[in-house]
Parts: sequence; structure tokens; C-alpha cells
Amino acid sequence: MSSILLRKTFSCATRLATRRFSTHFSHALQPLPSQPIQNVLIIKKPQDERVSAALKTLSSHIRDTYPQATLFYEPSAIPLCGSTGELFIASDSPRPPIDLIITLGGDGTILHASSLFSTGPVPPVLSFSLGTLGFLLPFRFDTYPAALKDVFEGRASVLPRMRLSCTLHDQRGSESTGYVPPGWQVMNEVTLHRGRNSHLAVVDTYVNEQHLTEAVADGLILSTPTGSTAYSLSSGGPIVHPSIGALLLTPICPMSLSFRPLLLPGSSEVRLRISEKSRAPAELSMDGRGSRLLHPGESVHVKASPHPVPCVSHSSSDWARDINTLLRFNARFKSSAGRQSLANEMDMED
Repeated sequence: MSSILLRKTFSCATRLATRRFSTHFSHALQPLPSQPIQNVLIIKKPQDERVSAALKTLSSHIRDTYPQATLFYEPSAIPLCGSTGELFIASDSPRPPIDLIITLGGDGTILHASSLFSTGPVPPVLSFSLGTLGFLLPFRFDTYPAALKDVFEGRASVLPRMRLSCTLHDQRGSESTGYVPPGWQVMNEVTLHRGRNSHLAVVDTYVNEQHLTEAVADGLILSTPTGSTAYSLSSGGPIVHPSIGALLLTPICPMSLSFRPLLLPGSSEVRLRISEKSRAPAELSMDGRGSRLLHPGESVHVKASPHPVPCVSHSSSDWARDINTLLRFNARFKSSAGRQSLANEMDMED
């Protein structure tokens, strides 16, 4: 009788947690907000001539086709566009409201755009592929006229991609704001790693303040579904569809072979605390940006942010296309041509 009551209690708690989490945002593809687009921020990959040429082409097209739009650029892009754009400064000072972000580059350019709005909502992001990676880039640059027309006329759809809200805490458990502002948000992952230290990191992991495990490993990765195809994937984590509301906990080279990656409910609050048993501090990085040492007793608290990144998408099939074309998901090891090429290489070595 007690086991039945326990199952019912757990089921009820799970439904309540899911309901709380669903009030933040929906993970499904949804229509673009119907507000008129007046201020457009264009972000480019730095030090790339092809991207710089694309920036000039795109800016000219928007000025000619949508004269009501005011274009904003980061300081490094202003020289490329002369005096035809406004300066956008990444700071806490008052800035003009941005209605649309356009990125030109790779996935890192979208992460950079997210970091510019790291403590609040992010405007819709329209991304054109001009970089080395393209998991977050549904549009080729040569399609920009049609893509911009759909966005400006309100016919586009957006996929809200989860972000993580992070806070740091000292040995006493008090929040520390010296390294990141309150409510700092990341799009891919939070990582704890032993870095240059020769000793493994010892990290206590808590989920909703319940102790889950003591990890002895090179490190831990806590990622979003978007980040599941980044550092977590190279560490053996699964690929997670971006519409799933979940947190992914992936160990980096753990001492225990039974420590497998975990999918946690999106409503979870996770605390990663450097154990007093740890013989060295661990390096903390967020979306690969910056690094700070966390010493024994210090911790990072992570939960789903109420402010996802609304990425303009073709359809929900973008994800399936990406893992097949970019990851070669479930592709055979070698085609017949590949086997022949391998045989020729082996003959040459002999």
C-alpha cells in the first residue's frame, strides 16, 4: 500500500513540476511575434572577408527594400558600412530596443548574439550560414531576400531554444556576483573541468537540493538540448531534440564507468558544488566564454531560463536535416569507394 501511495505522490509531483516549467515558454515551433520590425541588429563573424562582403550586400538590400528599418552594428562592423548604421554597444547602459537580430557566420555567432542579451529576453534571431558549423543555421545566405520578406511580413516561425540561468555561490552558500551578473544565461552549456590540474575534480551534484551523486572525473557538463550537439556530444552524451524541455548532465572522463549521461526534467534546479574532498579547484566556463576557478565549497546553480532564444526556422524538420547532413547520423562507416580508398592507402603503407 505504501509503494502505491509513493508512486502516486511522485506522479503528482512530476505533473506539478512539468506544469510549472511549461509556464516559462513553449518549446514547439510558433509564429513570429506580430510587432513591426524597426530596429535590426546585424552581427557578423569577425575577420572573415566572405562574411564582410555578405554584410555589405545584406545591409544594402535592407536599406533599399525596408527603408523603415534602422540598422545597428557592433563597433567592429561599423567601418565596413560607413555612416549608414547605428552603433550597438554591449553594456548595461540603456540601449535601443532591438526587434530582430541577423547573424552572419557560424554557430558561434548565435552564441555571441545570445551573450549580448545575457540577462533578459532575446529578440528573434535570423541566422545565415557563413561559418564552419551549422547546427543552428537553417538559412543559406543566397536565400536572404525570401527569408527577410517572410520575417518582415510576419510569415516566419520561430523555435524557442532553451537557455540556462546561472548563479555562483561562495562557501557559505551566498550568491556571488563578482564574476557574472545575476541571472546570467547561456545557450549551450555550463562546464566544470579540472583544467591544468593533475588531480581529478570531485563535484557534488544536487538536483532540486537532493544529492544525486559525487562525481570524480575530469569534469561535468550541464547542457541544453541545443548544446547536446556541442561539447556534450564529444564527451559521449546523446543528441537531444531542441523542442524537448530537458537538462543534460554529461560526465567528462569519469572514474566510474557506470556514470552515464542523464536527462533531467526541464523544471530541475541543479547545483554543482566543488567538494571539500577535491584536491584542486575546477575551472568554470559558460558557452566556452571565459573561465573562473571554483574552489572547494563554491558552487554554480543552474536552471532553465524563462528567456529562450527565438530562432527563426523553416520547419521542425530542420533538426533532422542537420543531424543527417552535418553529423552523418547513422551513416555507414565506409562506402564501396571509401573501402577502395582505404585499401589503396594500406597498400601504399605496405
